[in-house]
Amino acid sequence: MIDITIVTAGDGDRSAWNALHAGFAAYYGVPQSDEMRDRVWGWIREGRLECRLALDGTGRPIGLTHFREYIRPLFAARGGFLDDLFVAPEARGSGAAAQLIRAVADIGRERGWTSIRWITRDDNYRARTLYDRVASRTDWITYDITL
Repeated sequence: MIDITIVTAGDGDRSAWNALHAGFAAYYGVPQSDEMRDRVWGWIREGRLECRLALDGTGRPIGLTHFREYIRPLFAARGGFLDDLFVAPEARGSGAAAQLIRAVADIGRERGWTSIRWITRDDNYRARTLYDRVASRTDWITYDITL
């Protein structure tokens, strides 16, 4: 493991964020355009979506997470939804993913959230190994309606 620092993405991080977000999209085979990345970066700058970056010991961004608050009506509570988690291939195994998750969980505790929730693809075995260590797998099944 290497020394990892977690920071809030700022205006000066756009270029590094672009590269990481493009890597994330490529991993999942989702075509991206500049317009799409501009829209997501706009959500981050507006505060609708939060972003943390993992920096290696040299200060180079090697990972990102996007997350946001959501309400849990059944429990009359608030939680955090971890939308995206990505670590550059050359930095996998560095501990960056675990530290990004821990950072979101710490933010959630500070804000009084009752849980952090995320989804992952069934065949994302390497990431699921980490997720099984840091969280409890639920028995919920996710559905989407494409509009």
